[in-house]
Amino acid sequence: MNTPVIIIGSGIAGLVAALELAPLPVTLITRAGAGEKTSSAWAQGGIAAAVGADDTPQLQLEDTLRAGDGLCDPAAATAILTRAPAAIQLLERHGVRFDRNGDGAYALALEAAHCRRRVLHAEGDRSGAAIVAALVRQVLSTPSIRLMTNTSARRLIVNEGRIAGVLAEKSGRFFTLASDRVLLATGGIGGLYAASTNPPGNFGQGVMLAARAGARLADMEFVQFHPTGLAVNARPVPLISEAVRGEGAVLINDHGERFMAGTKGGELAPRDVVARAIFAEISRGNKVFLDARACLGTGFYARFPAITAICRQAGIDPAHAPIPVAPAQHYHMGGIDVDDNARSSVSGLWAAGECAATGLHGANRLASNSLTEAVVTGALAAADIAAAAEAAPARAIAVTDPGRSLPSVTPTTGNIRPIMSRHLGVLRSAEGIHQAIPALLAHYDADGADADPALVALAIAVFADLRDETRGGHARADFPQKRPAAIRNRMGLDAILDHARNLTPLARSA
Repeated sequence: MNTPVIIIGSGIAGLVAALELAPLPVTLITRAGAGEKTSSAWAQGGIAAAVGADDTPQLQLEDTLRAGDGLCDPAAATAILTRAPAAIQLLERHGVRFDRNGDGAYALALEAAHCRRRVLHAEGDRSGAAIVAALVRQVLSTPSIRLMTNTSARRLIVNEGRIAGVLAEKSGRFFTLASDRVLLATGGIGGLYAASTNPPGNFGQGVMLAARAGARLADMEFVQFHPTGLAVNARPVPLISEAVRGEGAVLINDHGERFMAGTKGGELAPRDVVARAIFAEISRGNKVFLDARACLGTGFYARFPAITAICRQAGIDPAHAPIPVAPAQHYHMGGIDVDDNARSSVSGLWAAGECAATGLHGANRLASNSLTEAVVTGALAAADIAAAAEAAPARAIAVTDPGRSLPSVTPTTGNIRPIMSRHLGVLRSAEGIHQAIPALLAHYDADGADADPALVALAIAVFADLRDETRGGHARADFPQKRPAAIRNRMGLDAILDHARNLTPLARSA
């Protein structure tokens, strides 16, 4: 089958891109139903945009740069954040209804490291689900969009250095889609960790596809751990949104001590700071709780209906008892290296949303900037794709997998999660990283069901090995200080494998 444009992924970035490309024909591939099993749909807090009377994109940029710990690309961040108010209008044109106050103004929430209330939400703490549902309704009623559900993209087809199509699988059957324009919008890496707030099937598929196709990756070491996952034995980990802390909830240990009181910003310090503080308390043998009793009381139920349901399912009444919390993998700042138009280093390949590394987030994502980035970069990718040359005429394509056979089994992460959770979590060290790399390389080289997830995990480990400092979401016990200069790392799969293989004999001899 031939199509002018292929979009892989039906989160917010993919849905926005498909709608913005209309009436250009688009094939949208999604591994479940439209919008299902996506991180976008699970977002509780909302979307950040400088739409308040006391706010400006410049203030949002300053907050973003501070949270990014010196590693943001200021030009890219400026380009995205100045488009944030227009992104809100775009979503409203597609049927999203944001919550408003009694006077009709947006009901804006405060989240960590923001200097203003600028987080818009929809249906309380069901923002992601509400936005995705509205976009899916539009997609289903748009004739130019062909939706291929329950379909997995297994490889990108590359001819003479440029994208030629996609090798996909549905119900165990493989087929090809020919196209010289492909957008990856596949979400994050939650499936690589035992404790994650994201869909367990997300292991960085877009990053894997791009890397195998020859695309450059960036910032792979920067994994954000949400400070307040609900501390229950569940996978995925239920999320207690940062917006709860924005309403005044405080963190206490099981001795009743508010251990963040002496930290700049307190409970609303950047996520990496709060996550490490909670991790330290737990490492000392303490339990940690989020206490919203004084600030919200029974008002918790109306402000956070979804979180109320989550807590009650775990036997907790958040209006009358503190909520047990612990850090959990939440977001990946790294991914496919892209420019300001969402183009990767491979001709004909674009990336948007969490699978892309735009430079907006730097070393640590500012709360609720992720949905902003997804909408803006999805629209930017659509505009750039539409402006590209006319689609090549239908033609036969010889499908080859460069250098590796295609596993016939569905990718699995069961062997990868223990390695990543133990060695590439909140706090890292050379000792742990050097144990992880050979183990991950062995899974990659075995070319079995876990080879694709192992590729993504190996990239994170190699990038982490190269960053001998603590910065943002990347914390090294053996290098607790920041280096004077902040440098973004970029490399392709060959360089990642070279580093891993050069290190592996040393690790084995040790």
